[in-house]
Amino acid sequence: MLINSDKMIPITKLQKTITQKVREIAETGEPVYILKNNELAAVIVSKEEYQALKQAEDILEHLEIADMLEERLKDYNKSKSISWQKVKAKHGL
Repeated sequence: MLINSDKMIPITKLQKTITQKVREIAETGEPVYILKNNELAAVIVSKEEYQALKQAEDILEHLEIADMLEERLKDYNKSKSISWQKVKAKHGL
C-alpha cells in the first residue's frame, strides 16, 4: 500500500486542524493518515469510502457463509431429514 506522505499528519497537528481536515476529506475523498509517535495509528476516510468498505465486508461475509454451506451440504443426506411438520407434531406444536 502506497501512502501519499502529504496526507500524513501527526495526531497533535490533527487536533488543531480537525475541522479543516474533515472538510478536505469530504471534498476530495482522499484519506488522511494519522501518525502517533511517528507510527501509522489510524486512517480517516470519507463517508463514501467507508460505505464501500462496509459493502465489501458484507460481500466477503456472504461468500464465507456460502462456502460453509457448500461444505456442510457435501454430507447432506435428504433421506435422513425430518419434516418440520413431524417435528411440530412430535412436540405438540
